[in-house]
Amino acid sequence: MTTFKEMGLSEEIYKAIDDLGFISPTPIQEKTIPAILHNGKDLIALAQTGTGKTAGFGLPIIQQIKAESKSTQALILCPTRELCLQIAKDLDSFSKYVKKLSVLPVYGGASIVPQLRALKDGAQIVVGTPGRTLDLINRGALRINHIQWMVLDEADEMLNMGFKDELDGILAVTPNEKQTLLFSATMPQGVRRIANNYMSEPDEMTVGTKNSGADNILHQFYMVKATDRYLALKRLADINPSIYGIVFCRTRRETQEVADKLIQDGYNADALHGDLSQAQRDHVMQRFRSKHLQLLIATDVAARGLDVNDLTHVINYNLPDDPEVYIHRSGRTGRAGKSGIAITIIHSRESRKIKELENLVKKKFEHKLIPSGREICEKRLYNLIDKVENIEVDEKQIESFLPDVLKKLAWLDRDELIKRFVSVEFNHFLEYYRNAADLNVAKDSASTRDSSSSREGSSTRDRSRKRTGNNGFTRFHINIGTKQNLNAASLMGIINDATHTRDIEIGKIDILRKFSFFEVDNRFEKTIIDAFKNVNHEDTKLEVQVSKPEPSAAGARDFSRADNSRRDKSKSRKPRSSRDSRDSRESYGAKSYKRKR
Repeated sequence: MTTFKEMGLSEEIYKAIDDLGFISPTPIQEKTIPAILHNGKDLIALAQTGTGKTAGFGLPIIQQIKAESKSTQALILCPTRELCLQIAKDLDSFSKYVKKLSVLPVYGGASIVPQLRALKDGAQIVVGTPGRTLDLINRGALRINHIQWMVLDEADEMLNMGFKDELDGILAVTPNEKQTLLFSATMPQGVRRIANNYMSEPDEMTVGTKNSGADNILHQFYMVKATDRYLALKRLADINPSIYGIVFCRTRRETQEVADKLIQDGYNADALHGDLSQAQRDHVMQRFRSKHLQLLIATDVAARGLDVNDLTHVINYNLPDDPEVYIHRSGRTGRAGKSGIAITIIHSRESRKIKELENLVKKKFEHKLIPSGREICEKRLYNLIDKVENIEVDEKQIESFLPDVLKKLAWLDRDELIKRFVSVEFNHFLEYYRNAADLNVAKDSASTRDSSSSREGSSTRDRSRKRTGNNGFTRFHINIGTKQNLNAASLMGIINDATHTRDIEIGKIDILRKFSFFEVDNRFEKTIIDAFKNVNHEDTKLEVQVSKPEPSAAGARDFSRADNSRRDKSKSRKPRSSRDSRDSRESYGAKSYKRKR
């Protein structure tokens, strides 16, 4: 096994990394350190986040820096402020015995004045985000005409975040005689373009498989109804008492909603998304890094570049639109040789996406079942007993209180005392999960249900009409429909969330293109009106009002057609494709359901 001492690093650097507890290099370090130290060629290194890339490029650059010169000799670009600060901190640690060497982080979201002042004093290594770095170059404050090392860390993330123009602007003004080092987890076309345009015959090395996930991460998925996604998340948190992870959501709104629900339900959680100020973001990240938060609910953009160690889980509350984003998400756990678990919560129609991800990460995903209430209670109970058994008792601190405590509890025998002790900590779990429903959706029945849904739809509607009519129900109009990806299940979820109850009987639901109708037990008419006064869905303010009694099927068709008449008129002389006809049918046809809550 190769050690750092055998790699030709200087005594000052070896002493610093020995202080940090580094013994042997990671695979990426074993490949990149000799390449950067000895051959001077451009280099493309493909490796997952958390594999030790910073030391892989940082150690050999520090060794070759001329500390007596104050000019900037190395420029390192990365996607976010957090990663920028982390890289600078690591490089400071690696170089703490190298005299006169200065590492300067430059990033947006903070005053530019201190950064301008620090550049005047001189910094041999500058670590920056693309936007602020280009700004400083354009101001003439950051001079990069003599840099010898140009590092692009997490190049794919920088392109995903829209920094293409900034990268082009920076790379175009760097000197030809330099060593360019590109580090990336994946190799999309944009990254390949940078390599072709700005690198000279680079060596390419891969740790693991290109565009694949890390070996020490377990990939699991749970299948539930879309409306049960939050309940599934709660159970996964409950069955893992020591969870320390990131929950990824698709939108800022959903991120905040999930975080708010978790906080209200007593979990140590908070949100991280683009609507937060930098001060709020820093506060959340400080709490998460110090483990005062167990769960960080985040969007992909907000979480990019986060460098947090020891995460036990990454949970995909929603699957990302781009499958390669899954690699970045899952790569945030299982870092530095540790193991981790990547969990995905899906509904029945997303099964094929799991197959795509399996092909991408080249690993099998395990289909797990959402734990039952009994399983959760059992796990929490044994976890509590383990904590009690292993707690350190400070005799001196509690000695003065013991006589009164023992006197107070003297009337209880051993068994009764244990029962009461356990119940104090445990009653809320027992109560919450009493008669808890099974949230799992069977994998095979899901595909059967999907394939048969179209032929069952019309018969379900017919049965629903015969069964409900309008007796005892109030019909409501709501201003969203299939155009907002609304379906019966999601509409019922919206109603449940708005009213904070599942006890309202919902009658027939008609989903149209731009609006929908739903029936509710007459007794809850005022409840619905009051509940929807200030409710938003996917950036749309919901407007719910009592509608006229249900029209005939023909009337519904005519009403919907009138809503789309302008579009149809403009296309009236053009032949429709089969897709146009299918979209038209979805617009006019009503989907009806009846559910007892």
